[in-house]
Amino acid sequence: MVVNTPFAFGVVTLALAGALAYAQAPPAKAPASKSAVADVTLPPLPNPGFAPARPLETTRLAYEFAGRHPEVIKYVPCYCGCERNGHSSNESCFVRSRDARGGVMWDAHGWGCSICIDVAAEAARMHALGANPQSIRAAVDRKYASQFPSSTPTPRPPTRQQHQH
Repeated sequence: MVVNTPFAFGVVTLALAGALAYAQAPPAKAPASKSAVADVTLPPLPNPGFAPARPLETTRLAYEFAGRHPEVIKYVPCYCGCERNGHSSNESCFVRSRDARGGVMWDAHGWGCSICIDVAAEAARMHALGANPQSIRAAVDRKYASQFPSSTPTPRPPTRQQHQH
């Protein structure tokens, strides 16, 4: 089989350029949520110069969930070893900082890490189904703790106070 190298190179270049342009497009607004930052306009996804570790839509979902739902993601640990880089939760893999209004500055670490993306995508899926932070944390711990030797030093979500009678 003869491959037209310039043509193949051109196709690959166009595909990568299209994927990066799509990643830089402003994200759509999220539906209404309990989160105080759900309506914040998120910046374009980071562009570290390489393809994401998971499909672009999965990666976008992970970043958007981390940006819009700190009330959940800050209680979800990451198991990729990023605690050695100072990360404190799965949120740190995607969000470098937040301003006073909840606006985010992205961290590019999550872009290239399949574990970070998988953990955030699982948290997003469970949250969309109505799971609370306690249930999400427990499910992530069950799934990943036995597979990976360490995790971020993530605080546990607060438990709901029982009413005293």
